[in-house]
Amino acid sequence: MVADAIPMGTDVPEEPYVIPFGRAEVKREGTDVTVVATMLMVHKAIHAAKILEEEDISVEVIDPRTLVPLDRGTIAASVKKTSRAIVVTEDNITCGTSAELAQTVYEVAYHCLKAPVIRVASLDSPIPHAPAGEQFMIPTKEKIADAIRQVVGRKACLV
Repeated sequence: MVADAIPMGTDVPEEPYVIPFGRAEVKREGTDVTVVATMLMVHKAIHAAKILEEEDISVEVIDPRTLVPLDRGTIAASVKKTSRAIVVTEDNITCGTSAELAQTVYEVAYHCLKAPVIRVASLDSPIPHAPAGEQFMIPTKEKIADAIRQVVGRKACLV
């Protein structure tokens, strides 16, 4: 089993349900930084937020759920509250979803930001088959936590 694997629970409802199209969901409330994460990265961001709780860093996690239409209002409200943002996606960092989401944050909340938006995404390379290589390429909860520490000023630059 891969070290960063996310345990899957039985949190899918038994009864029929509807996910509102074009409506983001606040998966975790926080006050220090907003993390906008997609798909599996939502779960990794929540794990990173739990790690950072012990360091007294409060992380709000937003799951956009749909990209078109994108719920810019929920993202804007969260970033205006926290004044900092991280975008986490599993796609390539260049020309990927993270670039669009980061630009959205700048468009809706630039005047509120205390730090630049940081993107955490896969490297610009094909994903290797070996688990160790995959861990190197795809964002982990540790990489997400380090980016959060950086944006709140508790860690030096990642590069």
